[in-house]
Amino acid sequence: MTAQPLQIDFVSDVTCPWCAIGLSSLNEALARLGDTVDARMTVHPFELNPDMAAGGEDIVEYLGKKYGRTPEQIAETQAMIRERGAAVGFEFGSRPRVYNTFDAHRLLHWAGIEGRQVPLKLALLKAYHTDGKDPSQHGTLIDAAQSVGLDEAQAREVLESGRYADEVRAEQQEYRAMGIQSVPAVIFNGRYLVSGGQPVEVFERAIGEIVALASSS
Repeated sequence: MTAQPLQIDFVSDVTCPWCAIGLSSLNEALARLGDTVDARMTVHPFELNPDMAAGGEDIVEYLGKKYGRTPEQIAETQAMIRERGAAVGFEFGSRPRVYNTFDAHRLLHWAGIEGRQVPLKLALLKAYHTDGKDPSQHGTLIDAAQSVGLDEAQAREVLESGRYADEVRAEQQEYRAMGIQSVPAVIFNGRYLVSGGQPVEVFERAIGEIVALASSS
């Protein structure tokens, strides 16, 4: 049986916990489908906190202000997120602060050119959500780049030069113009949208249906 091609555009932010869950679920769904699907994934930028100041903000204060939740409600949600992550093999650790991620998105753009975008995305999600590191710090970003085989000197040059800033802003504007206001947003074959950190079975079923439609047309 010939594997069916599948283009996946994964729109997300590094500090979004549901993006970590969604990507883990999606990867598990693709693993279950095995050789029946030839998937090509591209990661696209979405900033949850584009105006976040350097140093970030306390996560409880931030979530309380943004969503009107009490510390108790936030703790309950965080516990549920940890459970959902564990179910798909992603470990959530302590995340005391929220940060700006613009430089992380610039580095991810470069990693796409180098063919290491998805591995870097996974490394950055782990650095922040599991290890509690600051993804706005260049040291954190460079360490993540090195961990997936990217060149340290080139990564540092990208970050210090401000390269790919225009490209990241243009991509963000493109997806907002399409109506995407929350992440993760997963677009299959440029046509089919699945939103949120869905369970593995939802992604598996959606991909099966999309591939069947493509093969019958």
